[in-house]
Amino acid sequence: MQRADAVYVSAASLLEIALKMSAGKLRLKLASGQSLDTLVTDAGFEELAVRGVHATAVLGLPLVHGDPYDRLLVAQARVEGLTLVTADEVLHSFGVPVLDASI
Repeated sequence: MQRADAVYVSAASLLEIALKMSAGKLRLKLASGQSLDTLVTDAGFEELAVRGVHATAVLGLPLVHGDPYDRLLVAQARVEGLTLVTADEVLHSFGVPVLDASI
């Protein structure tokens, strides 16, 4: 990631984080006046909006993973020609480039 020209964070990921924070399943300390979207840009990442072409690209994906957020991330990576950063081994089976983020 350090050698990449740009690193994108999907708005779908921000939604999933926000939902988990709202449900009390994830705690994330934000600086005063900082939001999830500004956290992304403050870190030097670029936000990747979810567009209709991404949503419809989910239709062409095999049914190897049921999580709708992960399927959308795969579709975005496929449409935009990006590498997906994930620790989820199942996402390797979608045929998009993957950078393993497991610890």
